[in-house]
Amino acid sequence: MSAAEDRIKQIEEEIKNTQKNKATSHHIGKLKAQIAQLKEKIEKRNSSGTKGEGFLVKKSGDSTAVLLGFPSVGKSTILNYLTNANSKVGAYEFTTLDIVPGIMEYEDAKIQILDIPGIIKGASKGKGKGREILSATRNADLIIMVLDVFQPEHMDVILEEVRNIGVRPNEKKPKVKVSKKKMGGLSIVSTVELTHIDEKTIHSILSEYGIHSADVVLREDVTIDRFIDAMEPNRAYIPMTIVVNKIDIATEEHLNNLKKKLPNALFVSADDGIMMNELKERIFVDLDLIRLYLKPQGKKADMDEPLIIRKGSTIEDVARKLHRDFVKNFKYAKVWGESVKFPGQKVGLDHVLSDHDIVRIIIKK
Repeated sequence: MSAAEDRIKQIEEEIKNTQKNKATSHHIGKLKAQIAQLKEKIEKRNSSGTKGEGFLVKKSGDSTAVLLGFPSVGKSTILNYLTNANSKVGAYEFTTLDIVPGIMEYEDAKIQILDIPGIIKGASKGKGKGREILSATRNADLIIMVLDVFQPEHMDVILEEVRNIGVRPNEKKPKVKVSKKKMGGLSIVSTVELTHIDEKTIHSILSEYGIHSADVVLREDVTIDRFIDAMEPNRAYIPMTIVVNKIDIATEEHLNNLKKKLPNALFVSADDGIMMNELKERIFVDLDLIRLYLKPQGKKADMDEPLIIRKGSTIEDVARKLHRDFVKNFKYAKVWGESVKFPGQKVGLDHVLSDHDIVRIIIKK
């Protein structure tokens, strides 16, 4: 155990032994900020030490989803069903020793699915090449957590491991802005009522980051942990789908009990193809993809091959995806669809698009 890891253990023990109340919240905030910075220090050291040994795969398709789970939960079988990949399948641990990519085609979208090696408890600390394996999740657009129907408790372990490397599944980026300034102290403004954190705690946390003068704006009733996340640059906010596999060998009573505990999970049998088409739909929906149809000048819109982008994307995102010079030479765009007030409306780079919009981009000549 390194000195930093030893210090984290000591601070965690101190937090555990500190009575939680309003009077001690600023102290707990200070301690949690220290842990976050120590973990960031460890992660940076580990990243530089494992350079060139990762499992990174070049992204392709319109989005990338990664299958994450313990060994032998059926990730390879799921990949083979969803895509044209040929991932080795075996009823024993550590079958997949490298990342196997495949492309799933659904609703005009080409979605890259990655089958990564199974993780184990302690993966985020390097056990079983865990850091390299988990690093693949940071670059994904969607995490598909695969659980064995008889081992649902692995979900908590997996969540802890991915959180340890700065991934925040199914969370949005905190609505907190800290603008540092040279003098003047801290100015804290909140647009919502704060019930989980107070100004004294915010002062304590920022002090740990060496910030004594700043304008702080909160547009969310954040917890201490969420405020600290806002201070950390390495956080990755990625949607996650939970899939429970092997339902064909479970009793109806067991499944009913499990569905109460995991109401948002999708229950499948990859071996028998049960609910696998529903999984394809869930992946598409959870990726929040929309389809756009491009209209070249003087021609009809191409309604056969849409451009697939993420929901909330702007004209600038489309221009950048089409050609690197389109943003620099952008003049205006015309849009037909739900995102505009009338057909063929002129819009700028910041216009947010809707599903099935028709877009024509005009560039300077």
